[in-house]
Amino acid sequence: MIGKLSKSLAAAALLSFASTGAMAQDSIKMGALATLEGAFTVLGEDSMRGVKLALEEFGYTAGGKKIELITGSSDASPDSAIRATRKLVEQDGVQILVGPLSGSEGLAVKDYAKTQPNVTFLNGSSAAQDTTLRAPAENFFRFSTEGAQWMAGLGEYVYNEKGYRKVAVLAEDYSFPYTQVFGFLEPFCRLGGEAPVDARFWVPIGNKDYSSVIAALPDDVDAIFVALGGADAVNFLTQYEQAGGELPLIGGSITVDQSVLGSKGRTRDFVIGTPSGSPISDTWDDPRWNKFVEAYKAQFPDGFPSPSLFAHAYYINTKAALLALNEVGGDLSDGGAKYRAALSTLEFDTPTGKVHLDERRQAVADIFLTEVIEGPDGNLVNKTIKVIPQVNQTLGVSYEKFLEYGQVGRENPPCS
Repeated sequence: MIGKLSKSLAAAALLSFASTGAMAQDSIKMGALATLEGAFTVLGEDSMRGVKLALEEFGYTAGGKKIELITGSSDASPDSAIRATRKLVEQDGVQILVGPLSGSEGLAVKDYAKTQPNVTFLNGSSAAQDTTLRAPAENFFRFSTEGAQWMAGLGEYVYNEKGYRKVAVLAEDYSFPYTQVFGFLEPFCRLGGEAPVDARFWVPIGNKDYSSVIAALPDDVDAIFVALGGADAVNFLTQYEQAGGELPLIGGSITVDQSVLGSKGRTRDFVIGTPSGSPISDTWDDPRWNKFVEAYKAQFPDGFPSPSLFAHAYYINTKAALLALNEVGGDLSDGGAKYRAALSTLEFDTPTGKVHLDERRQAVADIFLTEVIEGPDGNLVNKTIKVIPQVNQTLGVSYEKFLEYGQVGRENPPCS
């Protein structure tokens, strides 16, 4: 009797184990990492909306398997991003990770990815240049464009159309703003514009008091190029307006993004007319963009008046992850090798046009030259001035020639 009972219990345990294994095989763990703490919290919240939009579109299923979403939080610092990434990969066991959000976080996660060859990493909205340009990781993919690409056409526009010849710079002091400043200044300076190094002001993420910077801004410039995001942008714009600032602004992509313009109760008329460059344009009249905006508003009525570039980037990278899973039937049994091969050749329609990857797994996509206007409902939006088609990471020059520009930083280009 005891022997029969033991056999029965063993069979039940085996059946339970087999059932658990089958359940595990029928689902895929996907991580999503964004800044849900600190100065960029509102950016991270909209990023997660983008992830959920893509998952809803696929019914939380890809390659015949259920997608189990596990989220992680950082504060825009590389250390916090790595801590969250380690937990998602090493404790939660995610096989695919979408993120991070901020520039220097992306550089750190790229390096960590090299230690986890069987996990596939897709960028969130992190847009520092060297995440993919130099020493890329074979298992890190960026289907969203980066900060220098976002500036395509802006330097030429403000020089030729606005007539600006000398600008000051105000930006956060880390890799993404360096990338944006480079992307804007390289053509502006090449045409004859000036942005002296001593007219460039660098502040830490989370800076709250801009009074000393505002007082130090030079009078002999035509405009200020501002590359601040989230609460940093809101704080500066508020304080600059209160101080009676009169210099025209040129916007970094995230400075005039909906994560700033759409902040409730913080609409400022003086930013109307600010030109910028971006991977999105609020007023682009295209069925793909309109469908994306409608889905965003329907699913997130408490979100921004229009999706931010962060929602857009996370949506695109999550959708790429799901499309490639469909291509390989959800099979990650070889450590994801077939899956990453599918990602490498993936080309698809996004809300802002076609995207494909270069040999370093970096997106090539359309970029929008924009200008802030007041929309019909009173919200501030970015109007499309021009679409620059299929901008690559080296901005139209060869990879070898582009590397000669050197790494982005506070003083590159010198432009004096």
